[in-house]
Amino acid sequence: MNGTIRANISTGLPVAIVLKKDQKTGKLTTGVVQRILTNSQTHPHGIKVRLESGEIGRVKEISNRYN
Repeated sequence: MNGTIRANISTGLPVAIVLKKDQKTGKLTTGVVQRILTNSQTHPHGIKVRLESGEIGRVKEISNRYN
């Protein structure tokens, strides 16, 4: 699924995000969406979310299951 479209993302969904500090390397952090922070329907770099761990980043991948 595409992480740039807000409609594809919901709370409780397992995702992989890139944190602000990891944007240059592209390192992904996995977790479960606690809150969607982007208000617009799309964003070219990914929808910004807060994970249940408190980390904030842009969605790069949406998982079917959480590993």
